[in-house]
Amino acid sequence: MADEQLNEKDLNVEEAGAGNTADARVLELEEQLAAAKDQALRAVADVQNARRRAEQDVEKAHKFALEKFSGDLLPVIDSLELALAHSSADDENVKQIREGVELTLKMFQDTLKRYNLEAIDPHGQPFNPEHHQAMAMQENAEVEPNSVLNVFQKGYLLNGRLLRPAMVVVSKAPSAPQPSIDEKA
Repeated sequence: MADEQLNEKDLNVEEAGAGNTADARVLELEEQLAAAKDQALRAVADVQNARRRAEQDVEKAHKFALEKFSGDLLPVIDSLELALAHSSADDENVKQIREGVELTLKMFQDTLKRYNLEAIDPHGQPFNPEHHQAMAMQENAEVEPNSVLNVFQKGYLLNGRLLRPAMVVVSKAPSAPQPSIDEKA
């Protein structure tokens, strides 16, 4: 009988040990499951991010595919504008040539608008370093400081992205007059 009681105690101890081992194993498996779920969620998020980035890259490629080509056409437009600026509308010898240049320039500008290429002509506007490149500063009391006085070359935006900055002359406040030699004495 004593042996039977000992055997029952051993069985209870073994069962208790087995129960503790089973509980530990369950906890270990639950931790592994949580880690696997976390990895799966991260993998799904990575795939979604990669897909979104790829879609954005494709969209940008479509939107800005004409960037280099458009940039190469800008000097042609500049030349046509200069031809018009330096020719006289009253001169009969160049009147027909001027009309042809005007029509060609208009066709160029219409084509550029169709492809979302817009000109930046900031004359009289405040200086914007994101869209303008200051080539010189000039004192002028008639306009506010940091206003665009003159535009050397128009800038252009392609779908809202700067293709070429406008080259401008910016106003600055007149400096205080220097005292003359007679005033110093």
